Amino acid sequence: MYLSRLPALRISRAVIRAMGASAFVVGLASAPVRAAEFEYPEEATSWGLGIGAASSQDPYTNIDRESDALPLIYYENTYVEVFGPTVEFKLPGLRISDAQRFNFSIVATYDESGYEEGDARILDGMDDRDGGFWAGAKVEWENEVVNVSAEWLADASGDSEGQQASLGLERTWEFGEHIMLTPWVAATWLDKDYVDYYFGVRDSEARFDRPTYDGKSTVNTEIGVRGTYMFDQRHSVFLDLEAVRLGSEIKDSPLVDRSTANQVVFGYLYRFE
Repeated sequence: MYLSRLPALRISRAVIRAMGASAFVVGLASAPVRAAEFEYPEEATSWGLGIGAASSQDPYTNIDRESDALPLIYYENTYVEVFGPTVEFKLPGLRISDAQRFNFSIVATYDESGYEEGDARILDGMDDRDGGFWAGAKVEWENEVVNVSAEWLADASGDSEGQQASLGLERTWEFGEHIMLTPWVAATWLDKDYVDYYFGVRDSEARFDRPTYDGKSTVNTEIGVRGTYMFDQRHSVFLDLEAVRLGSEIKDSPLVDRSTANQVVFGYLYRFE
């Protein structure tokens, strides 16, 4: 549901913000004094095809774990990057030094959040909640210590009329020529409209075991790790593990019986260039 990263923890909102702010200040203070330069990345085109399998557990009461096979499409050039359900339109980046750079992009993605009446008994008699297209902006700060990203998205489909914003930290380690390992943490703020649409209960939907519930804004915290094994420049497999600790306003919903959600994704990708 929230687990939309494809080859792409539990940490408090205050800790994440403090880590991001501290790293930002330290990084700028230690950067060599030079004029910042706006520029696009080096011109290059790469694309690939693959297949993946995803298994996810949503937090609704007694809902079954869902497993799906999914095709993978990857394409990237100087101005656009496509992977899975997400498209990023790249804007000129800001190079601070040889080791530090800010990347800016416009993001569009399809989110499969939502449910249908028959998905679980607790949802019987509920109106369907649809997923949809989300759009917004993203900024990434690349540096030698830990990469920091911030993203804001709004529901472009108009179903929930919600908004969400996230702050994340990640670091990639390479082991030899074949293995890459990337642990990451993130905090995602979900506004009132989002929480109320997916976890609220309207007056017309209430019953004895499902009272009316008005959702309010909340923050989910996420932890994950993704590993990639590259057989050569063209063939690679990846494993992506992710867990989400749900915000209190979601856990308090009468539709929910757990405090976490999770997802496992495994896939193969072939790069043509």
